[in-house]
Amino acid sequence: MRILHTSDWHLGRIFHGVYLTDDQAHVLEQFIQLVADSRPDVILITGDIYDRSVPPTEAIKLLDEVLTRILLDYKVPVVLIAGNHDSPDRLGFGAGLLARQGLHLIGQLTDRLEPVVIPDTFGPVYFCPAPYAEPPLVRERLCAPGAVNHEQAMLSLIQHLTASIPAGARRVILAHAYVAGGEESESERPLSVGGSGSVSASLFHPFHYAALGHLHQPQKAGWEHVRYAGSLLKYSFSEASHRKSVALVEIDGAGKTAIETIPLTPRRDVRRLEGYFADIMSNAPEGGSRDDYIMVTLLDSGPIMDAIGRLREVYPNVLHLERPRLAAEGELRGPGGDHRQLNEAALFSSFFEQVTGTPLSEEESKALVETLEGFYRKERGEGHEAG
Repeated sequence: MRILHTSDWHLGRIFHGVYLTDDQAHVLEQFIQLVADSRPDVILITGDIYDRSVPPTEAIKLLDEVLTRILLDYKVPVVLIAGNHDSPDRLGFGAGLLARQGLHLIGQLTDRLEPVVIPDTFGPVYFCPAPYAEPPLVRERLCAPGAVNHEQAMLSLIQHLTASIPAGARRVILAHAYVAGGEESESERPLSVGGSGSVSASLFHPFHYAALGHLHQPQKAGWEHVRYAGSLLKYSFSEASHRKSVALVEIDGAGKTAIETIPLTPRRDVRRLEGYFADIMSNAPEGGSRDDYIMVTLLDSGPIMDAIGRLREVYPNVLHLERPRLAAEGELRGPGGDHRQLNEAALFSSFFEQVTGTPLSEEESKALVETLEGFYRKERGEGHEAG
Protein backbone atom coordinates (compact mmCIF):
# COMPACT_ATOMS: atom_id res chain seq x y z
CA MET A 1 0.00 0.00 0.00
CA ARG A 2 1.49 3.31 -1.13
CA ILE A 3 0.24 6.35 0.82
CA LEU A 4 0.80 10.06 0.26
CA HIS A 5 0.32 11.97 3.55
CA THR A 6 -0.14 15.74 3.66
CA SER A 7 -1.72 18.12 6.13
CA ASP A 8 -2.48 21.67 7.27
CA TRP A 9 -3.07 23.33 3.91
CA HIS A 10 -4.79 26.34 5.54
CA LEU A 11 -6.31 27.44 2.24
CA GLY A 12 -7.38 31.09 2.43
CA ARG A 13 -4.55 32.03 4.77
CA ILE A 14 -3.58 35.69 5.11
CA PHE A 15 0.06 36.20 6.08
CA HIS A 16 0.80 39.68 7.45
CA GLY A 17 -1.87 41.14 5.16
CA VAL A 18 -0.91 39.08 2.09
CA TYR A 19 -3.37 36.55 0.64
CA LEU A 20 -1.45 33.33 0.02
CA THR A 21 -3.84 31.71 -2.47
CA ASP A 22 -1.41 32.03 -5.41
CA ASP A 23 1.44 30.66 -3.27
CA GLN A 24 -0.74 27.73 -2.20
CA ALA A 25 -1.80 27.04 -5.80
CA HIS A 26 1.89 27.02 -6.82
CA VAL A 27 2.89 24.37 -4.29
CA LEU A 28 -0.29 22.31 -4.82
CA GLU A 29 0.65 22.08 -8.51
CA GLN A 30 3.84 20.35 -7.31
CA PHE A 31 1.72 18.08 -5.14
CA ILE A 32 -0.44 17.06 -8.11
CA GLN A 33 2.71 16.34 -10.13
CA LEU A 34 3.94 14.20 -7.24
CA VAL A 35 0.66 12.25 -7.40
CA ALA A 36 1.26 11.70 -11.12
CA ASP A 37 4.85 10.55 -10.53
CA SER A 38 4.42 8.38 -7.43
CA ARG A 39 1.00 6.90 -8.23
CA PRO A 40 -0.12 6.36 -4.61
CA ASP A 41 -2.96 4.01 -3.72
CA VAL A 42 -4.49 6.64 -1.43
CA ILE A 43 -3.93 10.25 -0.31
CA LEU A 44 -4.42 11.23 3.34
CA ILE A 45 -5.09 14.88 4.29
CA THR A 46 -5.11 15.24 8.06
CA GLY A 47 -6.99 18.42 8.88
CA ASP A 48 -6.93 22.22 8.69
CA ILE A 49 -7.79 22.12 5.02
CA TYR A 50 -9.03 25.69 5.31
CA ASP A 51 -7.62 28.42 7.52
CA ARG A 52 -10.99 29.36 8.96
CA SER A 53 -14.45 27.88 9.28
CA VAL A 54 -15.94 30.16 6.60
CA PRO A 55 -13.24 30.18 3.90
CA PRO A 56 -13.11 32.70 1.03
CA THR A 57 -14.45 31.59 -2.35
CA GLU A 58 -10.93 31.51 -3.82
CA ALA A 59 -9.91 28.89 -1.25
CA ILE A 60 -12.98 26.74 -1.97
CA LYS A 61 -12.33 26.96 -5.70
CA LEU A 62 -8.68 25.95 -5.26
CA LEU A 63 -9.59 22.89 -3.17
CA ASP A 64 -12.24 21.90 -5.71
CA GLU A 65 -9.74 22.13 -8.58
CA VAL A 66 -7.06 20.14 -6.78
CA LEU A 67 -9.35 17.32 -5.63
CA THR A 68 -11.08 17.13 -9.02
CA ARG A 69 -7.76 16.65 -10.83
CA ILE A 70 -6.59 14.01 -8.35
CA LEU A 71 -9.83 12.03 -8.49
CA LEU A 72 -10.68 12.33 -12.19
CA ASP A 73 -7.26 12.52 -13.84
CA TYR A 74 -5.39 10.03 -11.63
CA LYS A 75 -8.21 8.02 -10.01
CA VAL A 76 -6.54 8.16 -6.59
CA PRO A 77 -8.91 7.96 -3.58
CA VAL A 78 -8.60 10.65 -0.92
CA VAL A 79 -9.37 10.41 2.81
CA LEU A 80 -9.70 13.85 4.38
CA ILE A 81 -10.53 14.79 7.98
CA ALA A 82 -11.46 18.09 9.63
CA GLY A 83 -8.99 19.96 11.81
CA ASN A 84 -9.57 22.56 14.51
CA HIS A 85 -9.62 25.39 11.92
CA ASP A 86 -12.27 23.71 9.77
CA SER A 87 -16.05 23.76 10.03
CA PRO A 88 -16.93 20.04 10.27
CA ASP A 89 -20.41 20.48 8.75
CA ARG A 90 -19.25 22.60 5.82
CA LEU A 91 -16.26 20.39 5.09
CA GLY A 92 -18.37 17.23 5.23
CA PHE A 93 -21.15 18.44 2.91
CA GLY A 94 -22.08 15.79 0.34
CA ALA A 95 -19.79 13.22 1.96
CA GLY A 96 -22.04 10.25 1.16
CA LEU A 97 -22.27 11.08 -2.52
CA LEU A 98 -18.58 11.98 -2.89
CA ALA A 99 -17.42 8.75 -1.21
CA ARG A 100 -18.71 6.87 -4.24
CA GLN A 101 -16.23 8.86 -6.33
CA GLY A 102 -13.35 8.04 -3.99
CA LEU A 103 -13.43 11.23 -1.89
CA HIS A 104 -13.96 10.33 1.77
CA LEU A 105 -14.72 13.54 3.71
CA ILE A 106 -14.93 13.08 7.47
CA GLY A 107 -15.98 16.33 9.11
CA GLN A 108 -18.45 15.99 11.95
CA LEU A 109 -18.01 13.29 14.56
CA THR A 110 -20.92 10.80 14.71
CA ASP A 111 -21.50 7.40 16.27
CA ARG A 112 -21.59 5.98 12.71
CA LEU A 113 -17.91 6.81 12.17
CA GLU A 114 -16.09 3.80 10.76
CA PRO A 115 -12.85 2.91 8.99
CA VAL A 116 -12.42 3.50 5.27
CA VAL A 117 -11.29 0.19 3.75
CA ILE A 118 -8.96 0.30 0.74
CA PRO A 119 -7.49 -2.97 -0.58
CA ASP A 120 -4.17 -3.71 -2.24
CA THR A 121 -2.68 -6.96 -3.56
CA PHE A 122 -2.17 -8.23 0.01
CA GLY A 123 -5.73 -7.53 1.19
CA PRO A 124 -7.60 -4.72 2.97
CA VAL A 125 -6.05 -1.79 4.81
CA TYR A 126 -8.27 -0.09 7.42
CA PHE A 127 -7.95 3.71 7.50
CA CYS A 128 -9.36 5.07 10.78
CA PRO A 129 -10.42 8.75 10.46
CA ALA A 130 -10.37 10.70 13.75
CA PRO A 131 -11.48 14.28 12.93
CA TYR A 132 -10.74 16.97 15.49
CA ALA A 133 -13.38 16.92 18.23
CA GLU A 134 -13.35 18.41 21.71
CA PRO A 135 -13.90 16.10 24.71
CA PRO A 136 -17.51 17.26 25.40
CA LEU A 137 -18.47 16.39 21.83
CA VAL A 138 -16.82 12.95 22.08
CA ARG A 139 -18.66 12.29 25.34
CA GLU A 140 -21.99 13.12 23.73
CA ARG A 141 -21.60 11.57 20.28
CA LEU A 142 -19.86 8.32 21.34
CA CYS A 143 -21.57 7.97 24.74
CA ALA A 144 -18.12 8.01 26.34
CA PRO A 145 -18.45 9.49 29.86
CA GLY A 146 -14.74 8.91 30.50
CA ALA A 147 -13.68 11.35 27.73
CA VAL A 148 -12.94 14.19 30.15
CA ASN A 149 -9.81 15.44 28.38
CA HIS A 150 -8.13 15.19 24.97
CA GLU A 151 -6.20 12.05 25.94
CA GLN A 152 -9.31 10.14 26.97
CA ALA A 153 -11.31 11.54 24.05
CA MET A 154 -8.72 10.25 21.55
CA LEU A 155 -8.66 6.88 23.31
CA SER A 156 -12.46 6.65 23.02
CA LEU A 157 -12.26 7.54 19.33
CA ILE A 158 -9.61 4.88 18.70
CA GLN A 159 -11.58 2.21 20.56
CA HIS A 160 -14.70 3.08 18.57
CA LEU A 161 -12.87 3.01 15.22
CA THR A 162 -10.95 -0.23 15.81
CA ALA A 163 -13.73 -2.27 17.43
CA SER A 164 -14.65 -4.01 14.18
CA ILE A 165 -11.18 -4.37 12.62
CA PRO A 166 -10.06 -8.02 12.38
CA ALA A 167 -7.06 -9.06 14.46
CA GLY A 168 -3.83 -8.86 12.51
CA ALA A 169 -5.23 -6.55 9.82
CA ARG A 170 -3.18 -3.60 8.67
CA ARG A 171 -4.45 -0.35 10.14
CA VAL A 172 -3.69 3.36 9.66
CA ILE A 173 -5.09 6.24 11.71
CA LEU A 174 -5.67 9.83 10.57
CA ALA A 175 -5.79 12.24 13.51
CA HIS A 176 -5.62 15.98 14.11
CA ALA A 177 -4.06 16.33 17.54
CA TYR A 178 -1.16 17.67 19.56
CA VAL A 179 1.12 14.85 20.66
CA ALA A 180 2.96 15.73 23.88
CA GLY A 181 6.54 16.79 23.20
CA GLY A 182 5.91 17.88 19.62
CA GLU A 183 7.66 21.00 18.29
CA GLU A 184 5.13 23.84 17.97
CA SER A 185 5.09 26.96 15.79
CA GLU A 186 3.58 30.44 16.20
CA SER A 187 1.00 29.83 13.46
CA GLU A 188 -0.84 27.00 15.24
CA ARG A 189 -3.97 27.74 17.23
CA PRO A 190 -3.85 25.94 20.62
CA LEU A 191 -6.26 23.00 20.88
CA SER A 192 -7.14 23.81 24.47
CA VAL A 193 -7.46 27.15 26.25
CA GLY A 194 -6.41 27.08 29.89
CA GLY A 195 -5.77 23.34 29.98
CA SER A 196 -3.79 20.53 28.38
CA GLY A 197 -4.81 19.66 24.85
CA SER A 198 -2.07 17.06 24.41
CA VAL A 199 -2.31 13.30 23.85
CA SER A 200 0.29 10.57 24.32
CA ALA A 201 2.18 9.16 21.35
CA SER A 202 1.60 5.68 22.82
CA LEU A 203 -2.07 5.89 21.76
CA PHE A 204 -0.95 5.50 18.14
CA HIS A 205 1.60 2.74 18.66
CA PRO A 206 -0.79 -0.11 17.70
CA PHE A 207 -1.22 1.33 14.19
CA HIS A 208 1.09 0.50 11.30
CA TYR A 209 1.13 4.22 10.45
CA ALA A 210 -0.28 7.28 12.23
CA ALA A 211 -0.90 10.21 9.85
CA LEU A 212 -1.07 13.27 12.07
CA GLY A 213 -2.07 16.87 11.49
CA HIS A 214 -1.91 20.11 13.52
CA LEU A 215 1.81 20.77 14.09
CA HIS A 216 3.38 22.66 11.19
CA GLN A 217 6.90 21.28 11.51
CA PRO A 218 7.32 17.91 9.72
CA GLN A 219 8.39 15.51 12.49
CA LYS A 220 7.96 12.11 14.03
CA ALA A 221 6.15 11.82 17.35
CA GLY A 222 7.71 9.21 19.57
CA TRP A 223 7.93 6.44 16.99
CA GLU A 224 9.16 6.39 13.39
CA HIS A 225 5.70 5.45 12.10
CA VAL A 226 3.87 8.23 14.02
CA ARG A 227 4.30 11.31 11.81
CA TYR A 228 3.28 14.91 11.27
CA ALA A 229 3.43 15.75 7.57
CA GLY A 230 3.64 19.45 8.47
CA SER A 231 1.97 22.43 6.81
CA LEU A 232 1.87 23.12 3.08
CA LEU A 233 3.78 26.42 3.46
CA LYS A 234 5.56 28.43 6.14
CA TYR A 235 2.80 30.34 7.91
CA SER A 236 4.86 32.29 10.44
CA PHE A 237 8.36 33.70 10.64
CA SER A 238 9.08 31.18 13.41
CA GLU A 239 8.98 28.55 10.64
CA ALA A 240 11.72 30.21 8.55
CA SER A 241 14.10 27.29 9.18
CA HIS A 242 11.49 24.60 8.39
CA ARG A 243 11.67 22.48 5.25
CA LYS A 244 8.09 21.80 4.16
CA SER A 245 7.33 18.38 2.71
CA VAL A 246 4.90 15.53 2.29
CA ALA A 247 5.38 11.93 3.41
CA LEU A 248 5.36 9.01 0.98
CA VAL A 249 4.61 5.87 2.99
CA GLU A 250 4.74 2.24 1.88
CA ILE A 251 3.25 -0.59 3.96
CA ASP A 252 3.98 -4.14 2.82
CA GLY A 253 1.79 -7.19 3.31
CA ALA A 254 3.31 -7.90 6.73
CA GLY A 255 2.70 -4.35 7.97
CA LYS A 256 6.31 -3.18 7.71
CA THR A 257 6.43 0.58 7.03
CA ALA A 258 8.92 2.59 4.97
CA ILE A 259 8.71 6.41 4.92
CA GLU A 260 10.22 8.89 2.47
CA THR A 261 10.05 12.67 2.97
CA ILE A 262 9.58 14.63 -0.25
CA PRO A 263 10.28 18.40 -0.06
CA LEU A 264 8.01 21.11 -1.47
CA THR A 265 9.43 24.28 -3.07
CA PRO A 266 7.46 27.49 -2.41
CA ARG A 267 6.86 30.31 -4.88
CA ARG A 268 8.40 32.66 -2.31
CA ASP A 269 10.34 31.58 0.76
CA VAL A 270 9.83 32.99 4.27
CA ARG A 271 13.05 34.43 5.71
CA ARG A 272 14.39 36.52 8.58
CA LEU A 273 17.13 39.12 8.17
CA GLU A 274 18.95 40.68 11.12
CA GLY A 275 21.59 43.40 11.12
CA TYR A 276 22.20 47.11 10.73
CA PHE A 277 20.09 49.08 8.27
CA ALA A 278 22.98 50.11 6.01
CA ASP A 279 24.32 46.55 5.78
CA ILE A 280 20.93 45.04 4.95
CA MET A 281 20.31 47.68 2.29
CA SER A 282 23.71 47.25 0.61
CA ASN A 283 24.40 43.51 0.89
CA ALA A 284 22.89 41.00 -1.52
CA PRO A 285 20.62 38.42 0.14
CA GLU A 286 22.33 35.16 1.05
CA GLY A 287 20.64 31.98 -0.11
CA GLY A 288 17.37 33.62 -1.06
CA SER A 289 15.51 35.95 -3.36
CA ARG A 290 14.78 39.64 -2.85
CA ASP A 291 11.12 38.75 -3.52
CA ASP A 292 10.85 36.38 -0.53
CA TYR A 293 8.52 37.18 2.36
CA ILE A 294 10.91 38.80 4.83
CA MET A 295 10.99 39.86 8.47
CA VAL A 296 13.75 42.36 9.28
CA THR A 297 15.25 42.88 12.73
CA LEU A 298 17.27 46.10 12.82
CA LEU A 299 20.06 46.42 15.38
CA ASP A 300 20.38 50.21 14.98
CA SER A 301 19.61 52.22 18.12
CA GLY A 302 19.09 55.57 16.40
CA PRO A 303 16.04 56.79 14.45
CA ILE A 304 15.67 55.81 10.77
CA MET A 305 13.20 57.73 8.62
CA ASP A 306 10.66 55.47 6.85
CA ALA A 307 12.75 52.36 7.51
CA ILE A 308 10.22 49.84 6.17
CA GLY A 309 9.48 51.93 3.07
CA ARG A 310 13.16 52.14 2.17
CA LEU A 311 13.69 48.44 2.88
CA ARG A 312 10.84 47.61 0.49
CA GLU A 313 12.67 49.42 -2.29
CA VAL A 314 15.22 46.58 -2.12
CA TYR A 315 13.05 43.79 -0.67
CA PRO A 316 9.50 44.43 -1.92
CA ASN A 317 7.93 41.82 0.36
CA VAL A 318 9.21 42.98 3.75
CA LEU A 319 6.17 42.14 5.87
CA HIS A 320 7.40 42.82 9.41
CA LEU A 321 9.99 45.10 11.00
CA GLU A 322 11.37 44.88 14.53
CA ARG A 323 13.54 47.43 16.39
CA PRO A 324 14.51 45.57 19.62
CA ARG A 325 17.13 48.14 20.69
CA LEU A 326 14.57 50.93 20.56
CA ALA A 327 12.18 48.83 22.62
CA ALA A 328 14.93 48.07 25.11
CA GLU A 329 15.57 51.78 25.55
CA GLY A 330 11.88 52.50 26.13
CA GLU A 331 11.30 54.30 22.83
CA LEU A 332 8.73 51.71 21.73
CA ARG A 333 6.07 50.34 24.03
CA GLY A 334 3.79 47.38 23.68
CA PRO A 335 2.50 44.31 25.51
CA GLY A 336 5.02 42.37 27.53
CA GLY A 337 7.03 39.85 25.52
CA ASP A 338 6.68 39.04 21.83
CA HIS A 339 2.95 39.38 21.10
CA ARG A 340 3.27 37.08 18.06
CA GLN A 341 4.08 34.18 20.39
CA LEU A 342 1.08 34.73 22.68
CA ASN A 343 -2.22 32.92 22.26
CA GLU A 344 -5.53 34.76 22.60
CA ALA A 345 -5.85 34.12 26.34
CA ALA A 346 -2.31 35.26 27.13
CA LEU A 347 -2.61 38.28 24.84
CA PHE A 348 -5.85 39.45 26.48
CA SER A 349 -4.44 38.83 29.97
CA SER A 350 -1.37 40.93 29.13
CA PHE A 351 -3.57 43.70 27.71
CA PHE A 352 -5.85 43.67 30.76
CA GLU A 353 -2.93 43.95 33.18
CA GLN A 354 -1.33 46.72 31.10
CA VAL A 355 -4.56 48.77 31.09
CA THR A 356 -5.77 48.16 34.67
CA GLY A 357 -2.47 47.64 36.45
CA THR A 358 -3.70 44.38 38.01
CA PRO A 359 -3.71 40.81 36.65
CA LEU A 360 -6.90 38.88 35.94
CA SER A 361 -8.38 37.19 38.99
CA GLU A 362 -8.93 33.43 39.06
CA GLU A 363 -12.65 33.95 38.41
CA GLU A 364 -11.98 36.35 35.52
CA SER A 365 -9.44 33.97 33.98
CA LYS A 366 -11.96 31.13 34.13
CA ALA A 367 -14.60 33.31 32.44
CA LEU A 368 -12.12 34.25 29.71
CA VAL A 369 -11.27 30.60 29.03
CA GLU A 370 -14.96 29.64 28.84
CA THR A 371 -15.66 32.54 26.47
CA LEU A 372 -12.78 31.65 24.14
CA GLU A 373 -13.65 27.94 24.06
CA GLY A 374 -17.26 28.84 23.29
CA PHE A 375 -16.07 31.09 20.46
CA TYR A 376 -13.92 28.32 18.97
CA ARG A 377 -16.84 25.85 19.11
CA LYS A 378 -19.16 28.34 17.45
CA GLU A 379 -16.56 29.14 14.77
CA ARG A 380 -16.27 25.43 13.89
CA GLY A 381 -20.07 25.19 13.72
CA GLU A 382 -20.44 22.99 16.79
CA GLY A 383 -22.69 25.44 18.66
CA HIS A 384 -23.44 24.54 22.25
CA GLU A 385 -24.89 21.09 21.69
CA ALA A 386 -21.96 19.37 23.37
CA GLY A 387 -22.47 21.47 26.47
